[in-house]
Amino acid sequence: MKDARTIVHRVLITEKGTELRERRNQYHFEVARDANKIEIKRAVETIFSVKVVDVRTMQQRGKEKRQGRFSGRRSDWKKAIVTLKPDQKIELFEQI
Repeated sequence: MKDARTIVHRVLITEKGTELRERRNQYHFEVARDANKIEIKRAVETIFSVKVVDVRTMQQRGKEKRQGRFSGRRSDWKKAIVTLKPDQKIELFEQI
C-alpha cells in the first residue's frame, strides 16, 4: 500500500471549490495520477481524520504554454472531489 502523503499531492482552493465546500461538504485535491478512488479515500481519511462518503475523480490535461517563440506543455494531472459525512469538516479549509 502506498503512503497517504504520496497519493494526495496538494489541496486545491478555488472559487468553485469554496462554494461546493459550503453547500455540499465537498473538498478538492490534486492526487497522484495512478491512484484509484479507494486509495484516495483511505489517504484522505488517514491524513485528515474524517469519514469519506464519496470520491469523484477526473483527469486534467496540461495546458499548452508559450514563452516567446518557444512552446511547451504543462504536465497532466488528476483531480479528486471528496464528499465527507455531513457532520465532518477539514480544519485546514476553515482557516482560509
